[in-house]
Formats: sequence, structure tokens, C-alpha cells
Amino acid sequence: QVQLVESGGRLVQAGGSLRLSCAASGRAFTNYAMGWFRQAPGKEREFVARISWNGGSTVYAISVKGRFTISRDNPRKTVYLQMNNVEPEDTAVYYCAADRGALGSSFDYEYDFWGQGTQVIVSS
Repeated sequence: QVQLVESGGRLVQAGGSLRLSCAASGRAFTNYAMGWFRQAPGKEREFVARISWNGGSTVYAISVKGRFTISRDNPRKTVYLQMNNVEPEDTAVYYCAADRGALGSSFDYEYDFWGQGTQVIVSS
């Protein structure tokens, strides 16, 4: 069992930066690949980024590639999402998720545990 708690969401101006954190509790954090997803009002949840259990492999959605960076600190049991040059279209609730697979997935149904989400609002 893994419990996930996101933090760092806030109001930010377009072009600015912020970093989201996801703290995990429970055993064997390194058994899980981790992912970030987001859900904007009136839209379906969508994949943002994922990272393998050891941080050696990362994958990004086209919409955020080159602007966002996912990373993890296994001793601290934390995964991060650095968001640079944010756009109003990035406004959403951001969720982190844990996948028992080594590499992770771009599909939300393959993740086993979810956090409660953190709100990001980008003003134009």
C-alpha cells in the first residue's frame, strides 16, 4: 500500500514556474514507477509525465515536453514536477500516481494508487 500526498499547487502567472511535490508513505517506494496526470474543468484526466522506478526513464506528453521536468528522490520517497513557462492551458488539478510496473504508463487505468490532487491555476 502506498499513500500519496501532492503539494505545491498555486496561482501563477503565465510564463512563470512552480514545482509540484508528491510525498509517498509506505514501503518499497522504489517498487513503483510514478506518474503525473492532470484534469482541467470539464475535461477528462490526461497524462502529463512519468518516471521509472530508478529515474532512468522519463516520458512526457507532447503538450508539456520541453517545459516540464519529472524527477524523483527515492531516499525521500518524493516525486517532483518542475513546471516552467506555464500557460493558461496548464490550469488543472494535478495528481500523482504510483504504478507497480517498473517503467510506468501513460494510461491512468494502469496506476494502482493516487493522491488527492493539487490545484494549479495559471493566469494570463
